[in-house]
Amino acid sequence: MSVVIASLVVLGILFIATENVNRMNRSAVAMFIGVLCWLLYIIDGSHLLAAEHADSLAAFLDGRDESRSLVKDFIADSLFLKYMARAAEVALFLFGTMTTLDVLTGNGCFDFLPEWLRTRNPRRYLWWLAGFTFVLSANLDNLITVCMMLAVMHTMVSDRRLRMTYGAVIVLAANCGGAFTVIGDVSSLTLWMEGLVTPTRYAAMQVLSAVVALVVVLLLVMRELPRRLDVVQTAPPYRGDDTILTRWQRLLMLIVGIGGLWFVPTFHRLTHLPPFVGVLCVLSFLWIVDELCNRSLLGSDRMVRKRQPQALQYANMQHILFYIGLTFAFGALAETGLLTRLLGYTATYADNLYGHGLCLGLLSALGGNLSVVLAGVALFADASLPTSAKLSCCFLQDGVFWPLLSYTTALGGTLLPGGTLAGCALMRMEDVSIKWYLRHFAPKVLLAWLIGLALFFLLAS
Repeated sequence: MSVVIASLVVLGILFIATENVNRMNRSAVAMFIGVLCWLLYIIDGSHLLAAEHADSLAAFLDGRDESRSLVKDFIADSLFLKYMARAAEVALFLFGTMTTLDVLTGNGCFDFLPEWLRTRNPRRYLWWLAGFTFVLSANLDNLITVCMMLAVMHTMVSDRRLRMTYGAVIVLAANCGGAFTVIGDVSSLTLWMEGLVTPTRYAAMQVLSAVVALVVVLLLVMRELPRRLDVVQTAPPYRGDDTILTRWQRLLMLIVGIGGLWFVPTFHRLTHLPPFVGVLCVLSFLWIVDELCNRSLLGSDRMVRKRQPQALQYANMQHILFYIGLTFAFGALAETGLLTRLLGYTATYADNLYGHGLCLGLLSALGGNLSVVLAGVALFADASLPTSAKLSCCFLQDGVFWPLLSYTTALGGTLLPGGTLAGCALMRMEDVSIKWYLRHFAPKVLLAWLIGLALFFLLAS
């Protein structure tokens, strides 16, 4: 049964990697594979538990005769519940950030961006667009940031081919910014919630490599831009009665929302409460500020329904379900014991840390960066598992491997447009083909990835 579960996980990753061909939603595939793996685990629970959890099962039985019902209770309470709690923490965190973005967007707090970015110089626009995307994705989830910045770009750039280039830069900047902080991407958030990294140390190890990789790509893209940017002539968006908020009120809400998210790691360090509690605290405070700013409209017929970013809500709901499904799938695989044996083989025959990083980065281009990060956590996170003396310290908290894993999968996933959820959003919204991406953008990302990896090696040595 262990082999069957492993085969299902591999098959699910293949379906996710070929989403553009098989036309199956990756979130649906991840959820189905995750649930199916645990159903198979329960069917063969007695044999799997006897091999991997004999002592824990004996303590749970406490002298009672083993029965199928008690075995199912043990699996549900002692094994499955652990992975459900991990998935729930991340889901609540994403729900908090998504709702925070809804409040900010509904009040026009991001309407400053088209004003600040408006220029006819394509090179200046490139740097400003990448800079704003990098900063926003360090606070918000990178999928949210990409959807929002692509919408902002549409209000400015009229040429479709140029929008594809700028869109690819947005995806790279969002992935670099998301990898820079523990709250910027689900993969780095997972490392933080698993206790594998601390925010300050993680950011210090990532920032130079992420910034240098982004700058290298921007310098290469600059050479291909036209001399003048043809801008879209559009009127300011009509927002109905919600324009009653002044610029200072919208700026206040933006500072409360984004600044509050920056405070979440500090909140966790001070209180030791789960990170999602800090996000919900920020959301509740922003909600109060929102009601104070809109007090004159509350309870009156002038309080029109604010513009809701339905595309963002739909994309983020899929994002949450995708993460939950993958967590369940890799959790069931970890409980079979196959990953323990694979780690023993790796420690014996392949103990090159940066070789692992390169391989995982290339795999993330095919199977998705989130899938590879979760696989890496499931494989290497248990410090009690056998590893070589050379590698053992790299897998402890704040070890070199974890920021390396985040960096290589973020940049490696950008080698193909389908390697990250942000890249999938680009393909849907700008109709970017894999052929165009491989020809015009992937070589630049590959060069930047290797330069950033070399810098990471020098800093970590």
